[in-house]
Amino acid sequence: MTLMAFLLLVILFLAMFIFFFNLNPEQVAIIFWPGQEVTTSLAVLVVGSMLLGLLIGYLFHLYGAIAHLLKDWRRSRREKKARSVSSLYQQGNERILSGDFKKARRLLQKALDLDASRVEVVLALAKLYRLEGAATESISCLQRAQKLAPDNLEVLFRLGEGYLAGGQTEEALNAYRGILALEGDNAEALRRLRDLHMRGERWGEALDLQRRIVKKAPEAVLATESDTLAALRLEKARQALADSRFDSAAAELKSLVKERPDYAPAQVLLGDALCGLQNHEEAATVWQQGYDQFGQGVFLSRLEELALAAEDPSGLLAFYRAAAQARPEDLLLRLFYGKFCLRLEMVDEALELLSEIEKSGADFPQLHHLLAEVHARRDRPEMAIREFRQAVAANGRLAFAFACERCGVETADWQGRCPACGAWDACRLAGREFIKPAPALSLREIHHGEIGV
Repeated sequence: MTLMAFLLLVILFLAMFIFFFNLNPEQVAIIFWPGQEVTTSLAVLVVGSMLLGLLIGYLFHLYGAIAHLLKDWRRSRREKKARSVSSLYQQGNERILSGDFKKARRLLQKALDLDASRVEVVLALAKLYRLEGAATESISCLQRAQKLAPDNLEVLFRLGEGYLAGGQTEEALNAYRGILALEGDNAEALRRLRDLHMRGERWGEALDLQRRIVKKAPEAVLATESDTLAALRLEKARQALADSRFDSAAAELKSLVKERPDYAPAQVLLGDALCGLQNHEEAATVWQQGYDQFGQGVFLSRLEELALAAEDPSGLLAFYRAAAQARPEDLLLRLFYGKFCLRLEMVDEALELLSEIEKSGADFPQLHHLLAEVHARRDRPEMAIREFRQAVAANGRLAFAFACERCGVETADWQGRCPACGAWDACRLAGREFIKPAPALSLREIHHGEIGV
């Protein structure tokens, strides 16, 4: 507004005031306190009120303008500080990646000095401490981050990882439980919590979690998660067997076999549970059916031990005879058949069986081992030594041990889960790769006591 315009407005205002004053010469008494009053003209009262209102409005406008300027100044400071913190955070992360931990710590600490509420900076500092091997300091940073953001899932996941790295398993469990309390169907938290329970062999808890995982599993991983569910059910049953809760184990295993008829370990342990319940005939039937279906040596080993414990080998001999007639190309069956005859001191029968296998062109350590035993018992030391040498020359394995197909670790007994790598349903007869199907062999009925040629 120019000076002339301002003077014009003042002149107009004074003219209107004089005009209004001449029209309203009356005096008005204003009482502002008991016994205190002011007398003035009506024109002065009206104009004064107008001026007072304008002044109050102007003061409010001035206050708002100052408040707005202050707010903008504060926001500008926050943004500037946030940019500085972000820059320091980025530089600190870059120094971590380059391996310059000392400078990274200085940059990140400077960022925290500027803004102690930045969770990502605290997490980066926790990562730095973890890389330096300072587990206690790393966990302390993560706990600080949790206080800043108690519902932040990333913080809770990092905290769980930190506790595990520091060997604090129970605290890690609580961290993942905290995630599930916030998000009950978080698949990653369910898996990590399940894995921790598996590590502690708490199979019941792991199984409950796995059931929840399977319900939420996408189609791409459903088969894998279903296999894990079956394996956990197997472990729960195995634990029941170890605790002599045979009824519980048998019920779980029967249900598992019905739902997963393709899962061999369930049938192996079902036979064990039935033996615990003294249902030996049913156990033998389960193992015979298991071998017919899967062709794994563990079923024959179980049948052999059961027959010897019952001191009644006739049932197993009948099974071997019928199975060998039905599957003349199955060298594994014939091998166990010959071994069983040898354990029964049916030396001539064992020799005839094993010799027939050898004539087929098969060549594997267990065969030479058994032939050596036969020749030793028939007092043929030279032939026995020759067979032992052939067995050792193959791979040095003389026993009917079991080996994991995943990691190769051998165990004396069959294991549903590899004790080394943790793989389920991977335990097979060691050296089975050398026992290849052979051309059909003829098999005549062998009578106990018959002298072999």
